[in-house]
Amino acid sequence: MTSIDELILRSTNPFDNYRSVNFWDQQQATEPTVNSIHKDAIAKIEATLDQVALDHRTRTVRLEGDPGSGKTFLLGRLKRKLNSKAFFAYIPPFPQSDEIWRHILRYTVNSLVEVPHRQQDSQLLQWLKSLSVFKRRSFGQRLRQGSIWDWLRNDKQRFITNLKETYQRAPIYNADSFFSLLHDLTNPKLYPKACEWLKGDDLSEESLEQLGVRHSIASEEAAYEILANFGRISIATQPIVLCFDQLESIACLPDGSLNLPALFNANTKIHEENHNFLIIISIIINTWKQNEHRLDQSHKDRIDTHLALRPISIEQAKSIWATRLFPLHSQAKYQPTSVIYPLKRRYLEAELPSGKTNPRNALLIGRDIFQQYKEWLAQESRERFKPSSRHKQQNNEPSELLATFKLSWLEEFTKIQETILSIRQLSSPELIRMLQDVLVALQVEGIETSWLTKTKYASYSLSYQLPSQIGKVRVIWTEDSNMNSFFNVMKICQKEVDNHTNTVLQLIRSVGVGKPSNAGHKLYQKIFTGSPHRHLIPSLNSVHYLVTYHSLVKDAREGDLLIGSETLGLKALQALIRESKILDNCQLLQDLGIFAGQQQEDPRDLSNQKQDKASQDSQHRLLSAKDYLLNLIKTQGLMGRQILVQNICSQFTQVSESQAEQLIEQLCQEKQISILNPREQPEAQLIFLKKRE
Repeated sequence: MTSIDELILRSTNPFDNYRSVNFWDQQQATEPTVNSIHKDAIAKIEATLDQVALDHRTRTVRLEGDPGSGKTFLLGRLKRKLNSKAFFAYIPPFPQSDEIWRHILRYTVNSLVEVPHRQQDSQLLQWLKSLSVFKRRSFGQRLRQGSIWDWLRNDKQRFITNLKETYQRAPIYNADSFFSLLHDLTNPKLYPKACEWLKGDDLSEESLEQLGVRHSIASEEAAYEILANFGRISIATQPIVLCFDQLESIACLPDGSLNLPALFNANTKIHEENHNFLIIISIIINTWKQNEHRLDQSHKDRIDTHLALRPISIEQAKSIWATRLFPLHSQAKYQPTSVIYPLKRRYLEAELPSGKTNPRNALLIGRDIFQQYKEWLAQESRERFKPSSRHKQQNNEPSELLATFKLSWLEEFTKIQETILSIRQLSSPELIRMLQDVLVALQVEGIETSWLTKTKYASYSLSYQLPSQIGKVRVIWTEDSNMNSFFNVMKICQKEVDNHTNTVLQLIRSVGVGKPSNAGHKLYQKIFTGSPHRHLIPSLNSVHYLVTYHSLVKDAREGDLLIGSETLGLKALQALIRESKILDNCQLLQDLGIFAGQQQEDPRDLSNQKQDKASQDSQHRLLSAKDYLLNLIKTQGLMGRQILVQNICSQFTQVSESQAEQLIEQLCQEKQISILNPREQPEAQLIFLKKRE
């Protein structure tokens, strides 16, 4: 084994990861937690949850904190700690105020289909099995000879009848269809489609027929009623916890202010009309103060508990340091005498004269001092190590900031690839909102939203101006698989073409456009064949670009986007995204003509490129790995060769160790990096960034 100082020289900075994301994204990660931090808030929320479980009366908790106080991380801790007591749903910001119920329903179901850590069934199936109807004695006698799911699959109508009899006093909305869908959850073949219906997807006629229902959830009222159904029949089950987070990115009012009234109006409606919910609204303290006057007193009165996250102590900050340094210490030949070596408590005391801070600032202090110590080790200085104060340090060099941003982007992009497995996981309003964020960042002119005004598809659309075109480019993005809906969209597009001859339409749609005999398909052919109007088929990879950027945008708006040691606002993020040119690789943006000088590819010409695609992908992967390698060295200053190879192969799973070694040699030959001790064995070699002369 190796000494602790040798490990520090070779390692990446253990304080580099600050971000807390949707608490389902890394549900099985063993991220260290300091249990004493915010324990009072957790205890009060647990006590409130116990009250809901006891009397089934819906309650609301307003959770306040400054940026960096750990609000999002706390929601994840609650889920991990209390998932045995309740079903959890994470509700991200809603993009459209007039579709808030569909948004809440979609993400409630999306969360319920998640499988909790160390469980076999999804939350949704656990909820279904826990319904009181299945605890009746008559059911128990009937099920002695076989499993409950076998019996359910064999007698759908009896299942529906029994549920209707059991919950006849509850005003179940559309009871036959709802209970039929619950039965379909027990059929593995129908389970995915049943989940899609429950979350409000506009399903195809074939899917509706398979499920035995006539219509998808087509209105805000219907979406609310389906959400309410979960509460109406779940009195005997565990509560459902709805967690609203990152409110700085919710839809805005016409004056540009956040539409918090829409959210708190929804909270009031759930609070007054539904049972067995615990609603947690996580909000920045200043955001609440600035918007509180916009809320009716009746909405404020529905907040049962108000919790403010308090600053943490130096001892708690020290514990955060210990959790980050533990993996490094565990590899050392001899354990350091201090659990926070090479850091010291007095460094915290010097930085925090008040004795208080927040979790993120504790990580930032640890990151900067660890990096300074690593540089001091590399210099082999005989002087005693003395860290400089963070207040005296300058911001990162522009090149280092850009390198750190590229690493942060790649880390987030990889997470998004693992969680977004289908474009239809996202609604059309969300996709359009994400596209709008990207167009704003790229300084596209003339951006307007909702050109399909006074239609149900307004939130599916936006428009913008290209320098090379006279008229506006009008975009509509619809992934609804129902052909009646598609026909309605095509009628609107035809009307637009007839009324504005200089308009260019861009239909973005990955699902099919129907059979040639369908009325919608015929209109589609008329509009998008042999004309300037185009149908763009987005790849999942392109959507990953949009979702990744949107994720960073939400952090920037919350004041939670850290790149290196800097907290970036939205304008700084937009400047970095332009400077990095990361979005240039997004095929959908290329197809939309966003990047000047890049020709849009004709889909008919793509067949000639397929033979070279594999080699192009391989070359692109190696170039990306090479860029990643250089950025890692720029941000870490010094790294062990073996650790560097491991990082490359971990980030790029299709790059072999030998290819990673070749990339190191290439950068050495290009004089961008150097080996500090080339005569040592490869596992002992240290690589550093070569300074420009």
